[in-house]
Amino acid sequence: MTEHPTSFERPQGADPTDPRGAFLRTSTPPPRPSGAPALPAQARTGEPSSPPGTSMSRAKGKDPAGTPVKPDTAGGSEHSQPSAAEPDAHRPRPVPEGIPAQPGPDSATKERRTGQGLPPGGPMPMRRDGDRLRFVGAATRRIARGIDLDEIVMGLCRATVPTFSDAILVYLRDPLPVGDERPTGPVVLRLRRTDRIPEERDTENGFLPAFQPEQPSELSAVTAELCEVRPGGALNEVLRGVRPVFADSPAARAALPELLGEDGELIVPTGQRAILAPLRGRRRVIGAALFLRSSERMAFEADDLLVAAQLATHSALGIDKAVLYGREAYIADELQRTMLPENLPRPTGVRLASRYLPAAETARVGGDWYDAIPLPGSRVALVVGDVMGHSMTSAAIMGQLRTTAQTLAGLDLPPQEVLHHLDEQAQRLGTDRMATCLYAVYDPVSHRITIANAGHPPPVLLHLGGRAEVLRVPPGAPIGVGGVDFEAVELDAPAGATLLLYTDGLVESRLRDVWTGIEQLREKLAAVAQLTGPDHPPPLEALCDEVLDMLGPGDRDDDIALLAARFDGIAPSDVAYWFLDPEDSAPGQARRLARRALARWGMEDLTDSVELLVSEVVTNAVRYASRPVTLRLLRTDVLRCEVGDDVPQLPRLRQARATDEGGRGLYLVNKLARRWGATRLSTGKVVWFELNRN
Repeated sequence: MTEHPTSFERPQGADPTDPRGAFLRTSTPPPRPSGAPALPAQARTGEPSSPPGTSMSRAKGKDPAGTPVKPDTAGGSEHSQPSAAEPDAHRPRPVPEGIPAQPGPDSATKERRTGQGLPPGGPMPMRRDGDRLRFVGAATRRIARGIDLDEIVMGLCRATVPTFSDAILVYLRDPLPVGDERPTGPVVLRLRRTDRIPEERDTENGFLPAFQPEQPSELSAVTAELCEVRPGGALNEVLRGVRPVFADSPAARAALPELLGEDGELIVPTGQRAILAPLRGRRRVIGAALFLRSSERMAFEADDLLVAAQLATHSALGIDKAVLYGREAYIADELQRTMLPENLPRPTGVRLASRYLPAAETARVGGDWYDAIPLPGSRVALVVGDVMGHSMTSAAIMGQLRTTAQTLAGLDLPPQEVLHHLDEQAQRLGTDRMATCLYAVYDPVSHRITIANAGHPPPVLLHLGGRAEVLRVPPGAPIGVGGVDFEAVELDAPAGATLLLYTDGLVESRLRDVWTGIEQLREKLAAVAQLTGPDHPPPLEALCDEVLDMLGPGDRDDDIALLAARFDGIAPSDVAYWFLDPEDSAPGQARRLARRALARWGMEDLTDSVELLVSEVVTNAVRYASRPVTLRLLRTDVLRCEVGDDVPQLPRLRQARATDEGGRGLYLVNKLARRWGATRLSTGKVVWFELNRN
């Protein structure tokens, strides 16, 4: 009983000068009792037997009499030189990472007998099954290195050409099924990729298609890009069989025209020089691979079908994983995209810019978020938060907290109250749902900002002169702790200043603590501001990019959310504000005040429209109000009018009937205004509308 070697090293007893060395399955003979006669080596079917008198003792460096032979004359020595009488010269070892290329048919007989006839320095013919095993191992490792679909298909092509075949065509289902889903409609295969030996090598060892008139550089030029697998057809039967087949088999001869098209069959050489291998994933066939060898190369053997089967199986499983990974990445991207604002608003008196970076390419979702929410009175709420972890669960909790923050902002609650309700929401989601959050409200009219913090890193304010300041904000406890109070502070927000809100992934890593990172961020902002001078703040988008450039190679341990706000404010000369008593004379007084303000601003062309709309809105307000009504006009890129009262019920637009005496005020506002709305406040509501400036 013999044992076939599977490693690359030459087995003891294998003679490199043996004329059968390229095709024999060398084996290590069992120990022979002392004095027992040596058995002749067994030749494979179709090969000549060893000459009489030749025994395994010769292969072990002994003469027929059993006398040891010196290393310089032993044929089995690794470094021996062949004698002039021996026609078979010593060949170097095959390349460990692949199957050597096979010789052509004209020299096959000579090489089988003598080993001569190979080009100098070229790849050597396969000598044993260990070479195939080594090639399969190297090829599967190369295929397994790919993550996405293109990398895996390219790995299959590069691993097989030219080591195993001279050309390859890879077909995949279009579209590729994902997981357990069952595609509807007919099965369609699309030519995904082709590969062949480069043209400069075609003259000697390469592959040339039989379709010679145009001599295309790519195999795809003479093959069909799409083919439909007909139920009950020859191609369908081959794919259902799963096992690779030679192209000259009856089943493959009938299937190739269906796969390659009318002219594509011309590229298939005659004989056993083409293998059609179905690509089967976990549950279904997802494609096919066609391996081709030129007529100048040795034909495929039966053992090569096993090699093709291994390549096809590993490639199909890798493609299945790549498709699943692509679907998961798509879901993660869509989840993260919907959790974060698609476009930032453009509130009056402030400009915004943002950035988001996931922790890694393989973890595209996380718990970091930012938001900008317009509030009544041209104010804007700036929010940034961080849920523990960067997983699907963290992203889902982040989405719920962000939605809660938007709802609370719509109620115009103070920042500390917003954090208090977020803390309660986090406790309802679970006992281990922890997050940090910073909530700020900017008022462009008063040039003030109110900030409340829940365990988040403090914001940095970059002044117009280039000075960067870390704002002193009470740290507070993280959201989810419960039973804690949050404190808000009100600070100046001068025109031209830039407020930077961020998550801890920007300033904290394994290489530095959070306070060291905050100091580096402050220095970075000051350095960037020096580039544009003391009178011109740096552009927001460029500022965000410069801030992210401070990250080193080892500084990406967590997600990063960044929100930058440039405070332009609204000048006092562009604001007109009045209190009106809830009396019947209030609408007329409102018309007169609005007319004077428009005349002062040089906007007399809007007088008629403004008087009509102000009169209608103020009339609705004083009808139910018990306290003074507020009227404010803001001149920015548009003219904005705001009317506030102490009644929380919001007005609704409705179609008035012909017999109704009222109900047409909001209808006129909807028709004449650029846009309008109503917002509920903690003290009542505000109805506002905007008109374009001519």
